[in-house]
This record gives sequence, structure tokens and C-alpha cells, in this order.
Amino acid sequence: MTSYIEAHEFSGALLAWYDRHGRSLPFRGTKDPYRIWLSEIMLQQTRTASVGAYYERFLAAFPDVFSLAAAKEEEVLKMWEGLGYYSRARNLHQAARVIAAEYKGRFPADYDALRALPGVGPYTAAAVASIAFDLPEPAVDGNLTRVLTRALGIREDASLPSVRRRITEEARARMPRTRRGDFNQALMDLGATVCVPGTPDCEKCPLRALCDAYDNGDPENLPVLPRKTPPITLRYAVLLVLWEGRVYMKKRGEGLLNGLYVYMMTEEEPEAALRRLGIEGGGLTPMGEARHVFTHRVWDMDIYLCEARTVPDALRNDFYTRAEMEALPIPTAMRAARRALTEYWEKTS
Repeated sequence: MTSYIEAHEFSGALLAWYDRHGRSLPFRGTKDPYRIWLSEIMLQQTRTASVGAYYERFLAAFPDVFSLAAAKEEEVLKMWEGLGYYSRARNLHQAARVIAAEYKGRFPADYDALRALPGVGPYTAAAVASIAFDLPEPAVDGNLTRVLTRALGIREDASLPSVRRRITEEARARMPRTRRGDFNQALMDLGATVCVPGTPDCEKCPLRALCDAYDNGDPENLPVLPRKTPPITLRYAVLLVLWEGRVYMKKRGEGLLNGLYVYMMTEEEPEAALRRLGIEGGGLTPMGEARHVFTHRVWDMDIYLCEARTVPDALRNDFYTRAEMEALPIPTAMRAARRALTEYWEKTS
């Protein structure tokens, strides 16, 4: 059992370091649960350095939970464009509607109620609860896991539920009576800047005197985690099909990139795919290659341009002008194709 003295020494050293070396980020220094929630959702699976501009742009469009709840899904997806993992944006939108309707726009100051919101997992609920409401909820992410497994010498598989529960309780036991949000953010910053994956910078660590892994000389071996399964690679032809100055795009349904607009994609021969849709064109012009890496798969894409002579009536509403295309939510996976098309239009206009 963690003693009061041990917990006080741990949190005191950590918070003193945080006061001097904590990162200055656009979403820090606020107790507004809406802003904290938004930033934490954006930070999921996205590098911290990339989030700031998206965060500011999103807040300018939707400054509070009511404005977000009232927006159309396509507007939300458009503002999310470039951040990836678009299910986050859809869940964000749904959760805003729940908060606006069921909580009259006030975020619940309760971990379980936060956890019940669409798209809010244990980490996000704990981050909002601790930072906005100073509740004693450890925000257990990769950084906190790495710091605590090293500091406490936890050499079991950190992905096991029993070990995750132990890490959570060990963090909770070390939380101070106030500044719980700062405690979580300090662990995040320490893990991101000092106690990094691989070989940490132990000489700069405020917890060095309390660290089991430092004493035993094996911090680079912790945390213990299972090997990741390599992603599946898929090969696609991306066809920029033009007809009367417009480009063919389709809104994806359920699954990966749901609700976003993509150019024609096919795993079969491009000519065969065009014939199957009834599109008659004047040949294919190679426009380059692109690769996009998702969590569990990789898209290798060959990009072609096709000037269609005729298209079936059933497809004509799926062709968009350049201005219309720019207003659509388009995933980052289509960035290279979009750039190639834009350059083509600029050369030929």
C-alpha cells in the first residue's frame, strides 16, 4: 500500500517539475470542460504538435457545445478534415447533442456520466473529470503507463486488464488532494518529453530518485507490451474521372472514412471499373502514386486522370465542380489525388 509520505513525495516532485517545464499548449490553462473534451478527442491518435491549429479552427466554427450540437454532420466532418479517424468527429457531434439536450449544455461533473457519452473512453473521461472538475481520476494513456511502469518497476504485460487496473490504482494513490488535473498533465508531459519510449533522459527526470527502473538499469525495457500486428496493405487505383469540368466523387457509407467523399477507387483494372459503371473515356493519364497508413491497413494508390466522354444519367449527380469539391469533407488519404487534380485544373483553366 502506498504511504502518504511516498505519495506526497511523488506528486510533489512531479508538480514542481511541471510548474517549471510543463508544455505550453493552446488547449492548456482552461477549466472549460467543452474545450478540454474537444482537445482530448483531437489528441487521440494524433500528434500533439499537429492539433493546435485544428483546435483553434474548430473552436472558431463551433465555440460551444450548443453550436456544435446544432451543426450538420457534414459541416463537422469538414472542420475535422485532415485530422483523420473521422469516427471521432461523428462521436463528438453525437455527444454534443446529448449534452445539449440531456444536460442543458452543462458537462456532468461525474466520471461515469462522462464515460457514457459517445466516443468518450476511460482516458478522456478521466482527463475531463480531473482537469475541469479536479476529480481524483487518473488519465491512463501511453505516457502515464510508461512513467509508472518504470517508476514502480511493473514488469508484467501492461496490456493485461489486471495490470491496467493496478496502474490506475497506483496513479490514484499518488494523486494530490488538489491539482489532480495538473498531476495528470504533468505525467503526460513527463512521458512525452523526458520519460520517452526507448531510452529516456533519466538525468532530467524529477522522479529519478523514486524510480525502480532507473535503480535497476532497465527503463528501456518498460513497459512490457505485446508485439503489434503489422497492417494489411491494399492496392487501389484512384481515378479522377472528369466530365464537363466536374469530378466524380462518392460519399462513403459504413466503415472506414464513413461520411467522407472520395474519388473513384477500385482494386480491379481501372478500365474494367469504368466500363462496369458505364463511363466511356478517352484513356487514362498517370498522375502519380500515394500511400496512406491507417492503424490496421495501408493504402497504396496509383492515381489516374480520365476525361469521360459520356456518363450514365444515374451518375451525373455525383460529379462536382471545383468549388463544390472544396466544400466537401475529403479525407487525408485523398490529399495526393486532390493535389494532382487541382494542379491539372490550374494548368488547363
